[in-house]
Amino acid sequence: MRVWHKLEDVPAGFGPTLLSVGNFDGVHRAHTRVLANIVSRARQQGLKAVAVTFEPHPMRILRPDCGLKLITPTPEKLRLLEATGVDAALLLPFTRDLSLMTPQDFAHDILKKGLHAREVHEGYNFHFGNKAAGDVSLLAKFGREMGFEVELYPEMRLRGEPVSSTHIRKLLAGGQISRARHLLARPFSILSTPGRGRGYGAKYTVPTINLSRYEELVPKDSVYVTRTRVGEDCFDSVTNVGNRPTFGTESFAIETHLLNFHPIELNPGTEVEIDFLQRLRDEIKFPSVEALREQIGKDVRRARRYFRLLRLRDRANA
Repeated sequence: MRVWHKLEDVPAGFGPTLLSVGNFDGVHRAHTRVLANIVSRARQQGLKAVAVTFEPHPMRILRPDCGLKLITPTPEKLRLLEATGVDAALLLPFTRDLSLMTPQDFAHDILKKGLHAREVHEGYNFHFGNKAAGDVSLLAKFGREMGFEVELYPEMRLRGEPVSSTHIRKLLAGGQISRARHLLARPFSILSTPGRGRGYGAKYTVPTINLSRYEELVPKDSVYVTRTRVGEDCFDSVTNVGNRPTFGTESFAIETHLLNFHPIELNPGTEVEIDFLQRLRDEIKFPSVEALREQIGKDVRRARRYFRLLRLRDRANA
């Protein structure tokens, strides 16, 4: 997948294209439905499939005090977009000039002139241009005038829930990772590096890795069954997200306990990726470290049972 960081990076001869414009935060089921259709139609017509998104997220410029946390930081979003099969991703710099662009100029300068759009595929609630003044009806009007077709998609709902980045953020904030996983079509994950000394310590019952500071979205402070990738090695794990109140002075940390452990080497750049699979319990303050150790033992036993049942199910379905 080609990645362009501004419109001027698009080669003059690239296209014609089928494209979709959006934030694509999470690259969830509704996003992949649109992109899969674009890729299929582009292959049939011998054209190029393009995802157009923004860097940074527009809300961080338009409402900098909103504290928006991303489901998928840009590197992860690009990896997920590439997995859809699109030929290219355009990361439009969301600047003041872009935010002031009229809907007509956006359609003409970016979609028609810049990307040679033949088809533009968007969700029912798509808005574009200064103050989000353009909607799907106006986009369709511009398409008729400028020579591209507009394909609109209704809201996707699964088990009564809207498949949207906003709703997925709410689920994660409530610790409802199983429901978020259904809407994402994969486990929610975070990617970071080891923190505080970069080694792994045998804390309480099992070897433990603390993650370095992570600035984007994390699920509700709780204890979770997880799967953790450390470099090329994968481990069943239990992860605590929270402030560790048992130790007095609270400080936020993401601490993952590795269950099927074998010796590994860590350095400052080692990737640590945590997939969140099931919520076990709230994070609570224990009366002593001994009580915390006892609870971690219970958490580990529940997690081992989860993975044992998961593998039995996988073998039965093989």
